[in-house]
Amino acid sequence: MAGKRVGPDGEDGVEQVLDELYATPPSDFVPRREQAALAARSDGRAADARRIRAARRPTQAAWAANLLLRARPQESRRFLELGQALREAYRTLDADGVKELSEQRRSIVSALSRQAAELAREAGHRLSDATRQDVDSTLRAVLADQDAADRWAAGRLESALTPPADFPARSAGTPAGGRTERARAEAPRPSSRKKDELAERRRRRQEQLDAARRAAEEAGRLLRELRAARADAVSTLQRARERHDLAEQRRSTAEEELRRAGEELERADRERREAEEGLRAAGDAVERAERTARHTEKEAARLAGPAD
Repeated sequence: MAGKRVGPDGEDGVEQVLDELYATPPSDFVPRREQAALAARSDGRAADARRIRAARRPTQAAWAANLLLRARPQESRRFLELGQALREAYRTLDADGVKELSEQRRSIVSALSRQAAELAREAGHRLSDATRQDVDSTLRAVLADQDAADRWAAGRLESALTPPADFPARSAGTPAGGRTERARAEAPRPSSRKKDELAERRRRRQEQLDAARRAAEEAGRLLRELRAARADAVSTLQRARERHDLAEQRRSTAEEELRRAGEELERADRERREAEEGLRAAGDAVERAERTARHTEKEAARLAGPAD
């Protein structure tokens, strides 16, 4: 699998730019490409600018497959290793073994395809049913064909891949155990041929069983990892939803408390104004009473004075 590439000068170069471009959603691909090409040209890297501008926008399915490779490197590496093991196993298996591995292959492709769809959705792009089928087709091709596996491992698919009609079979003229026509020509004479053929069939059968067992175990491990990763994603999403709901509840509670506090503030302000008005009215009444009292005292003193 292609990892992070480094330019000859020891710094991140055009290869990293191209890797990131092919993990960019198709709707943003062209603007990002032109921006990167302009930056390279401005830095005096005309050759890099031409390479970047030559990059072709991937289809939605190809982008999802590229995104899966970058976002799930461990699962993708195991998937590529599984493809190699399956291709080898298919060269030696009998019909029953092929059927068993085919069922496991479908389960693994389906699990990885779901992960690609989830990654695309997290990036803000929901895959259509047709696009999901193209992603499935690409993953099946990666398992069945070495060239398709190499193209996906580079992380720069431009379009979906098409799987071959079936897994590669044994080459013509080569028996399951790998013996050529020349080897058969050099086989022992008829007197011991029957015994040797029986031993050869047993050896071939054991090779088939060993290859099937290894491929089945690898497929089972990868499938368990994919299911565990999906369960972790579901659990993370559930926790995020719970945190969101709790925050929403707290916000609603805070808004309700704020509304009640506002009402209490308005009520307190109204009571304060009424109290101030009452205080002013009481002050005016006291002043009037004091004036009346002073006038009454003066009048009483006048009347109580000596007569003429």
